[in-house]
Amino acid sequence: MAVDLFERPTRQRSGQGQQPPRGPMKRERRWRVTERLEDRGRPSRSLVVALVLACLSLITLDSTAGDDSPVEPVRRAVGEVLGPVEVGAAAVVRPFVAVPSWFRTHADLRGEIGDLEAENARLRTEVNTADYDRNRLKEYDGLTASAEDLGYSLVPARVVGLGPAQSFSSTVTIDAGSQSGLRPDMTVLNNDGLVGRVVRVTRTTATVLLIVDADSVVGGRVGSSMELGSVEGRGQLGSTGRLDLELIDSSDVPKRDDAVVTWGSEGGAPYVAGVPIGRVTAVYSSLRETAQRAVVEPYVDFAALDLVGVVVPSGTASDRAVIEADGSVR
Repeated sequence: MAVDLFERPTRQRSGQGQQPPRGPMKRERRWRVTERLEDRGRPSRSLVVALVLACLSLITLDSTAGDDSPVEPVRRAVGEVLGPVEVGAAAVVRPFVAVPSWFRTHADLRGEIGDLEAENARLRTEVNTADYDRNRLKEYDGLTASAEDLGYSLVPARVVGLGPAQSFSSTVTIDAGSQSGLRPDMTVLNNDGLVGRVVRVTRTTATVLLIVDADSVVGGRVGSSMELGSVEGRGQLGSTGRLDLELIDSSDVPKRDDAVVTWGSEGGAPYVAGVPIGRVTAVYSSLRETAQRAVVEPYVDFAALDLVGVVVPSGTASDRAVIEADGSVR
């Protein structure tokens, strides 16, 4: 074939002056040889079809035979040979492939850390304020029970300030005013007992004169004998704050631990009847005044005032929830 490729065409003997054939014949021979070479490099169609059928047969046999497949030993051998190579290649490539994933994971971890820190801060706040929230809930429950027991409607309010020391009076400021239905000469109490009375009102606040103030006088009744008297403050706050009870009937002597409640005013102003004031801790006689006096320890801890209730008429319009006399909230 190589000879044919480079063989020059022979001169044909003809008449004189006849020229031998030129380029076209030589070029045609080269093209034919090239086509033959290309055809020899290609597999025949029958061989391709046979290989495809063989592959399909082998795949079908492997999938149906399971562990007993004739291909299994070959697969195992290839795996034993190429397995270590794949492991090594994966170990080399893994750091490069993991770079984008590292950035995404780093960002996710930062977000998770931020969420966990926020959650921890919230939990710490809940733990730190658990006692405070528990006391507030207890006070609300006690105030609701007091409204139901006494039969009065109450507007709940919180103590937001103490009276200035230069005023020489024991007062507190609460966060409810005329918008909440408050006006002067209303009774103020909490879940322990009588707190005082409203003396001044603005749109959003009110000033309450405490019963421990030296100018405070409350009509009282001794629970065991129902004797009447007046309860006066000493102007002392805290655990040492005490009240003085003077009975109208000087011959009657109250007993130790007797409960003292409010006598009640006409129209319920400034004090409604039946609100607990305190208990008798001591009794003494005044020879000069020929009267019996008793020392009363108030039920209310005035140094720890927080939630109070102001007694209002039933159905009072208010900008906040009102605890009705039956214990419901309106």
